[in-house]
Amino acid sequence: MLEQRYVFGPFTLDADRGALLRDGQPVGIGQRGVLLLAALARANGNVVAKAELIDAAWPRAVVEESNLTVQIGALRKLLGTPADGGDYIATVARVGYRLGVPVALREEEVAPAAAPSIAVLPLVNLSGDPQQEYFADGMTEDIIMALSRFRWFQVIGRSGSFAFKGMHGGAREVARKLNVRYVLEGSVRRSAALVRISVQLVDAASEGQLWGEKYEIGLTEVAAVQDAIAQQVAGAVEPELLRLESAAGAVRRQQGDPTVRDLVHRGTCLFHQVTQPTHLQARELFRQACAANPAFGQAHFWLARVSAGIVAYGWSATPEADLQEGISSAILAIHADEKDPYAHYGLAIVSVYANRADQAIRAAQRAVELTPGFALGHLVLGMARLHSGDAHGAIAPLTRGLQLNPFDPQNFVWYNTLAYAHLFAGDAGTALQFAARAQDVRPDWSPAVVTELCCHGALAHADAASEAHRRLRAMSTATGDTLAPLKHRNPQWAQAIAGWLRAAAR
Repeated sequence: MLEQRYVFGPFTLDADRGALLRDGQPVGIGQRGVLLLAALARANGNVVAKAELIDAAWPRAVVEESNLTVQIGALRKLLGTPADGGDYIATVARVGYRLGVPVALREEEVAPAAAPSIAVLPLVNLSGDPQQEYFADGMTEDIIMALSRFRWFQVIGRSGSFAFKGMHGGAREVARKLNVRYVLEGSVRRSAALVRISVQLVDAASEGQLWGEKYEIGLTEVAAVQDAIAQQVAGAVEPELLRLESAAGAVRRQQGDPTVRDLVHRGTCLFHQVTQPTHLQARELFRQACAANPAFGQAHFWLARVSAGIVAYGWSATPEADLQEGISSAILAIHADEKDPYAHYGLAIVSVYANRADQAIRAAQRAVELTPGFALGHLVLGMARLHSGDAHGAIAPLTRGLQLNPFDPQNFVWYNTLAYAHLFAGDAGTALQFAARAQDVRPDWSPAVVTELCCHGALAHADAASEAHRRLRAMSTATGDTLAPLKHRNPQWAQAIAGWLRAAAR
């Protein structure tokens, strides 16, 4: 395959692959930056009008000129100053921009880029019963088929994977023979009533475990159990592969800029602790990362996500300003990589708390469209539908997201949201179960107890309501009204909540 590369100064731009090199080393640059730089490079010193640049970087979209100004500023900071002074990107007043250095066009024959690839090895039967071998094999095949439905990575077919059944050559040897990067391996044990499956994702190069999980599912019907486990594994593995590929891409894009990566990694560690101090500390780290490299989409996504969390948990002194910062950051993350489902999730979750349910639904749908097994995409779609007033329509995506991602430390929020979806749909009994699940994940989170009280009020559970009131009074953790946007948009539900709480207080 013949590829064109633009060479100027110490830089080489490979627009087809979306890569920018400086002296042969990768430089972090977002998708919009590549498109703008390619348009300027093709002009080879001639002026490119602002309208043309906007069309190049935001095709079929209506955007303000300020977006172009921000991107050009980020490119200038990224490129620095030529050795002989001046600017790599020169401004032509009231017209547009041009490259201020000569550009050479170079054509090279390169091999097509390979998509991330995975082989699912036959699960080892640990049941102690050779007659259960079919069950392990069927489970393996179902996982292969489930993974094959995801459109963005390659999965080795059954015949290739089963050629290694019973062999112990190691992940690296298997990967070499099958020409894959990742290997999923594990075991299954079936008893009279339960199926236990253990799986791990292995990086073939290092033979290190990148992800692992154990599942235990009741056995009622073989086909249903196989499909349930296959979907859970597929849903867990695909986002993990996405995260790993994104992280690897970030490393490639951010070589020479370890400070930015370190800021984001430190911030994400704090974010997942889910406390007010750690969320606020994480936000500062993400802000620093965005300032250090405005073209790094991951930093903008995390800033959007933490902004939503700070407001949602009632930890914000200035909710409107924080939400605006989050929305702006999410849009910048999408501009950096429109095909990143996490960026669209960031816009969706901030939009929910900014009382922009319609925008949240569109962003969530785009995240799910890009990656059908993306648990957070399904979860925020359910939340957005609930906030839009569609309680029945919220149940399925919330349930699906929790099935795909059952062990997220922030699932207490999603369980609580699902509880309200059932409550507003008229099923207080099921709602009470999910309010309890939310408290299982986060016992000290008072909004889940308030949800429980609503359920007891709806069900006329006087004694249980009294006990819940006692637990609520004993809680010292202060939090804001996480339902404020929902109540504002759906006043009839706000009245229902007030009525249930009055009933629970009697």
